[in-house]
Amino acid sequence: MFRWITIGILSVLLVGIGIWGYQEHQDKDAVLVHAENGYQRAFHDLTYRIDLLNDKISTIMATNTPERLSPQMADIWKITSEAHGDVGMLPLSLLPFNKTQEFLNNIGEYSYRVAVRKLDDDPLEQKELDYLAELYEQSNEVKRDLRRVQHEVLNEGLRWMDVEMALATNEPGDNTIIDGFQTVETNAESYIEAGSQFGLTATAEDEKELKLEGEPITEEEASQFIRKHFDLDESLELNVSESMEGTDLPVYYFSFENDTHRGYAEVTQQGGQVVSFILNRDVQDREISLHDGMNQAAEHLKGLGFENMEPTESMQYEKIGVYTFVRTDDDVYYQPDRIQVKVALDNGEITALSARDYLVNHYSRGDVNYEQNLTEEEAKELVNPALEVEVSKLAVIKNDLGDEVLTYEFIGQANDSTYKVYINADDGFEEGVERLKNSEQIFESS
Repeated sequence: MFRWITIGILSVLLVGIGIWGYQEHQDKDAVLVHAENGYQRAFHDLTYRIDLLNDKISTIMATNTPERLSPQMADIWKITSEAHGDVGMLPLSLLPFNKTQEFLNNIGEYSYRVAVRKLDDDPLEQKELDYLAELYEQSNEVKRDLRRVQHEVLNEGLRWMDVEMALATNEPGDNTIIDGFQTVETNAESYIEAGSQFGLTATAEDEKELKLEGEPITEEEASQFIRKHFDLDESLELNVSESMEGTDLPVYYFSFENDTHRGYAEVTQQGGQVVSFILNRDVQDREISLHDGMNQAAEHLKGLGFENMEPTESMQYEKIGVYTFVRTDDDVYYQPDRIQVKVALDNGEITALSARDYLVNHYSRGDVNYEQNLTEEEAKELVNPALEVEVSKLAVIKNDLGDEVLTYEFIGQANDSTYKVYINADDGFEEGVERLKNSEQIFESS
């Protein structure tokens, strides 16, 4: 009798373990599917936007009235900005793609300049029309290259997760997606030279390798750094590889996985600073507040060596707190020097961190003297009177042309919403208006 009871209990346990293992497998698959879907959507959106960009340039070449030309150029600027965002969502951090991004930036910057220009008084010159014709041909080539990759992706059922793994292990091999994007990048290098006559091409000084503080570190030193600061057990195997030559920020790339965790990390080879960190795990019921999570994030950033960081945004998505920190100096908030941190609100563990914007902007800025001819009160008078200003501060931001400018940031209420308004501290120009989102509503299960 006892024997049969024991067998029954063991059977139930085995079934339970099997169900648990199956559920864990399903959860991991769900994370991978979600990431793959995001990559696929970004790629197909990018292909669509390049198609649209090419069509828009074609339309502009046949337009002869300033009233129609300006809004169409503004549309092109918007499309290139969205295409930039699509590229940023693809797993290409280990693949040099800066020339293509510079090509998109040149189109966007040029179209913006024309869009805000008084074309009745200052119409397009012949060399500008010739440049538009060049942009049309170049964007047409990019469109063809991307469509070729898209055809292979759809026809062969190719996965972006395989691209990410191939780049991480430095084994790209015969990967159709990587080969296609390298073709786009090679062609883009010749495209950007045409923009030099309009001051759009980066100077040699701009293209210097980014110099970080600190001494070069080894793979082993980077491994120990990651284990220490993200509390990874010594028994956990870390797969290590190096970024490809030509990237603006040489890094060591780490990946790890065990029964409950799966993650990635990037550490700079110069100075050993964290570029990014992602930890995929099940987050349990919330035990700490959004504010407590922010304190955990701030403490962690300080431990990583990021000093003088102040929180500017916080959002809650179910059991995860998402925070944005920016660097401050002499009471000025440097918005481009931002770091985003995700915190699990079950135990305060850091589940994601992205510091690339901070590193690239902070270490490429150099010595800059920003103009400040307006007082705070003078700038406040330029804000829409419907906005009830509650907070104000000095902030360095990037304007629509990608240039850094010193502004007064005003935060206030209007129409039951919260807004940020940026007024140029030099000339009073309204550089931007941003509507702040509220934390995602939490629905408790009954």
